[in-house]
Amino acid sequence: MRSTTIVAIMRDGVAAMAGDGQVTHGDVVMKHTARKIRRMYNNKVLVGFAGSAADGLALLERLEGQLEQHGGQLRKAAVELAKDWRTDKYLRRLEAEVVAVSADELLVVTGNGDVIQPDEGIIAIGSGGPYAHAAAQALLHHSDLGAVEIARTALEIAASICIYTNNNIIVEALPE
Repeated sequence: MRSTTIVAIMRDGVAAMAGDGQVTHGDVVMKHTARKIRRMYNNKVLVGFAGSAADGLALLERLEGQLEQHGGQLRKAAVELAKDWRTDKYLRRLEAEVVAVSADELLVVTGNGDVIQPDEGIIAIGSGGPYAHAAAQALLHHSDLGAVEIARTALEIAASICIYTNNNIIVEALPE
């Protein structure tokens, strides 16, 4: 997936998510300041997407509806989104991935019907995801940095390697 990079970290009761601002069309950078991270459900959930912007935004809208319907239960909302995404004729064609974080859960949701909570409290998606994940894992294990600093630094490292990721970084954290 040639797209953005989103990384989410949980450490010491803090959940942080960082995303870059680059939007590309083919091999051309069209925008440097896109915002691919949103707050949902009364600022209790952070979500980010990588992939097609229109598809990602459509999925975030669906996830927000599921959160409202299920009283903010992130896992339930994510499972319902994954089921809809996998079975709905229109949604099946969407090309994006979604990361969602609450105060106590960190999940990635895919169009294959996957809802995954990682063992180590790190998720990274998008074209720079592998770089950001490796950097975040190293920082998590070999530093005392907090979740916000790890997310920002991991994305800075990914931006220095991945041509589809820039260093216009937005970081959000829970609790605020």
